[in-house]
Amino acid sequence: MMLTMILLPALAALVLPFLKKKQDKHRCVILALALEAVLAANALFLPEWELVLFSMTESLTIALRLDGISKLFMTIASFGFLLTGIYAFRYLEHEEKDDRFFCFFLLSQAALMGMDFSRNLITMYLFFEMITLLSMPLVLHDRTEEAVRGALKYLFYSVAGAFLALGCIFFLSQYCDTLEFIPGGSLNAEKLAGHEGLIQTVVFLGVVGFGAKAGMYPLHGWLPTAHPVAPAPASAVLSGIIAKAGVLAIIRVIYFSVGAEFLRGTWVQQTWIGLALLTVFMGSMMAYRERVFKKRLAYSSVSQISYALVGLFFLTPESALGGLLHVLFHATIKVCLFLVAGSIIHNTGKHNVDEFTGLGKAMPKTLWGFTLAALALIGIPPASGFVSKWYLALGALDSGMTVYSWLAPVVLLISALLTAGYLLPITVSGFFPGKAASLPQKNDEGGWTMVGPIWILAGLTLLLGLAAGELVPMLEKLAVSLF
Repeated sequence: MMLTMILLPALAALVLPFLKKKQDKHRCVILALALEAVLAANALFLPEWELVLFSMTESLTIALRLDGISKLFMTIASFGFLLTGIYAFRYLEHEEKDDRFFCFFLLSQAALMGMDFSRNLITMYLFFEMITLLSMPLVLHDRTEEAVRGALKYLFYSVAGAFLALGCIFFLSQYCDTLEFIPGGSLNAEKLAGHEGLIQTVVFLGVVGFGAKAGMYPLHGWLPTAHPVAPAPASAVLSGIIAKAGVLAIIRVIYFSVGAEFLRGTWVQQTWIGLALLTVFMGSMMAYRERVFKKRLAYSSVSQISYALVGLFFLTPESALGGLLHVLFHATIKVCLFLVAGSIIHNTGKHNVDEFTGLGKAMPKTLWGFTLAALALIGIPPASGFVSKWYLALGALDSGMTVYSWLAPVVLLISALLTAGYLLPITVSGFFPGKAASLPQKNDEGGWTMVGPIWILAGLTLLLGLAAGELVPMLEKLAVSLF
């Protein structure tokens, strides 16, 4: 099943160019995406499973494994791509080259599934690089000068980060018993003796490198450049789903290769938390100051993804639970918000938030979907974002780290206030316009293929919060298993 979930979207992407009718191409895409979601739903109930594809040497193998972490990220990817793909049919209806977009869309999903199922560092790195190369054309799709610059910046930042990560993997291969993912890590105590400082340094740099995909400072600059020029469906999967590949890689390195115990209390952990909190605050402040809607959401992603990293860097089960919860909730929320941005651009041609006055009259269903997702991102109970931020704050307070135990909750609270400051005014001016801006009259808002995914995702932002009683124990077991 793991191999099928990698090959299915890849084969659909290869078939797509040979189909003549646009309707047949859309059927091919939706069939592949729907089957992928069905397979993912079935895989949730399967036991752990491993598969070796081939061996380059005795110690270097390309292998897959289904475990709890891969199930979480697989679920996010499969259902997020399905809803975004349905939305993209209407969004790209006037595009002559929409089959090119869907081809790389499916190939990106295939590479992402490969990374989700990776069993060791080499397999993960292979698919990590493939994700960058196959998703870059999504940013480049419009082929404008700005799109070219955004795509190149995305490529350069991702490749630079990947090279830092590769150096880390090279050193770990010398000091770990195996490159396979083992909960608690596989560092060899005898080989490590006397070289602790070296390994701490290379692991620090490796996580910073993988953090480029997740938008962590200092390699965050590609997000606000790439998202405004990419089509909205591309921005949705890049920010909500593909950026989580960086989070997944960091989890695998810290918890499955090195081990939390080796890093706890070191300068490495202290610096990681500092960088993540800086990213949270800086991203929120930049989003608050930004007027272009998609760029505002891009800065928001810079901030919000680092919420999850803060939880993971505290290296405790409770904080890791908050991080895993936020990975899931942020994916749902941010895909929804970028689809809303695309609908507004598609129906009104407006890009700046200052131009959205009176939007509720022209696009009420879309703006209500935005409002639900915005409340969840701010962390208003009972929406999902409140639950993850609650556990992040508890994890920080119980961590025993003298400064960060109180500084982290303060930064998260300030960020939440800034989030309210850059999202809620859009709702207020949209429904209570005063003097409304010039907007098209009320329309179908893109039809069910655009409104439907927005409302499904907006509903999930609320339902996942209401279902926290059942969801938290499952992810709590997963968080505990990391140690």
